[in-house]
Amino acid sequence: MTSTVQEQHVARDRPPHRHARPASFDVLRLPWLGRFLRWRGSRRTLQLPVFVLSLVMIAHAFWGPDLAPKNLAALLTWVHFRGLVVLVILLAGNLFCMACPFMLPRELARRWIAPRWEWPRALRNKWLAIALFVLVLFAYEWLDLWSNPLWTGMLIVTYFAAALIVDSLFRRASFCKYFCPVGQFNFLSSTLSPLEVAVRDKAVCDDCQTKDCIRGVRRSENPSSEHYQLPIVQRGCELALFQPRKVGNLDCTFCLDCVYACPHDNVGILARLPAEQLATIGTRSGIGKVERRFDFTVLATIFTFGALLNAFAMISPVYALEQSIADFTGLRVEWPILTGMFTVALVLEPAILLGAAAVATRWCTGSQESILSIVNHFARSLVPMGFGIWLAHYGFHFLTGFLTVVPVAQNAALQSFGLPLLGEPLWQLGGLPESIVFPMEVGFLSLGLLGSWLVAWSIARNVMPRRTVNGFVPWALLYLLLLTAALWIMTQPMDMRGTFLGG
Repeated sequence: MTSTVQEQHVARDRPPHRHARPASFDVLRLPWLGRFLRWRGSRRTLQLPVFVLSLVMIAHAFWGPDLAPKNLAALLTWVHFRGLVVLVILLAGNLFCMACPFMLPRELARRWIAPRWEWPRALRNKWLAIALFVLVLFAYEWLDLWSNPLWTGMLIVTYFAAALIVDSLFRRASFCKYFCPVGQFNFLSSTLSPLEVAVRDKAVCDDCQTKDCIRGVRRSENPSSEHYQLPIVQRGCELALFQPRKVGNLDCTFCLDCVYACPHDNVGILARLPAEQLATIGTRSGIGKVERRFDFTVLATIFTFGALLNAFAMISPVYALEQSIADFTGLRVEWPILTGMFTVALVLEPAILLGAAAVATRWCTGSQESILSIVNHFARSLVPMGFGIWLAHYGFHFLTGFLTVVPVAQNAALQSFGLPLLGEPLWQLGGLPESIVFPMEVGFLSLGLLGSWLVAWSIARNVMPRRTVNGFVPWALLYLLLLTAALWIMTQPMDMRGTFLGG
């Protein structure tokens, strides 16, 4: 039920229900950082070093050591990048989409290639991105990407090629909005961040006649020509998020095009209550009503149960499970076993658990809504618990191995130039001890549980105000069950993939 840009402008549905908030902290008002981000070249400045680093990783993937712990592509991708993504999103917002290196070649290509087509209407949803997200999770296990620098490098190259091809053929930011699985991960995760791109004063937007934040700014070089196409000097939001009706960070890449296009300087990076948008009901610009979109329900479900599956696949019991399945079935190849595990973890298990919670909610509240409708309402409350699991898992690998990049970079320089330009490799460097990291993992999981409880309570209060407690309890028990499963996984021997800390 994706709306077109024109439909968003004239939509007569009630606006999203949000509590009025006082003027808040605005990053763009900070003296140095705000001035830098308001500069139109700030995003390119952030993208360029990440792009160069990506090229170094690709080169090291193809021509560097085959051993993953000594290869920058494998180490940075599967230990440092993933850990930094979740930590930065928790503290600041979707800065990795802001600095995305895959958009740099796309921007250069668009100087000579103008996209001709609109993204197909049938694909204006999250289904393709969901399929690709599951495919990446599956390939990670099947191809052992964490231990294979060559395949990791090929994945990075594929990402660059996909972004270039999709956005060279289709207008606006089709790759980011409908295609990129990492982007969908970041969109959902950033609902838990303390910052969002938002308007400072909606009254100013009400009086605005040009709506440049979404239309872009055009200027004529030949105004006397009746049929002259006005060139865009500053584009508006390519993800079709109309700022006055935008809610939170879903589908927002923090590109700041709306900031540069707004003629009234009325868009900022504002502080907000994390997870607040997950409890918001009503029509959102560029998205519609999340509570009626089954693709968002599935995305939130895959995000959460995929977090459990990805963590479970890295502990010792999973190898015993795979061996037992192989012995029972006689299979001698891994992919059918992985397919079965993925089907159970991402289809059967969530269908049973979410269905049971919805049935219990309906029975406890006397609701006449369908089971699917109840699941659609409460699916958003999965996200904090899912993010807590991703944060605990990725945070563990990053915090216990964040210094390992130093000797790997030193060794890469030594092998590339024959000189210790960065010093002799200090292979003894690692990270924080597990005794310190584990309490942090428990804290991340506990925050995820608390966030899901708060969002589920808010949803129950909005959807079934007379039976709020009855509607909340089944989902509270479900999240307690997910927390128990996550804690059990985190206490198992973890495979330190991609570092010298593992076997």
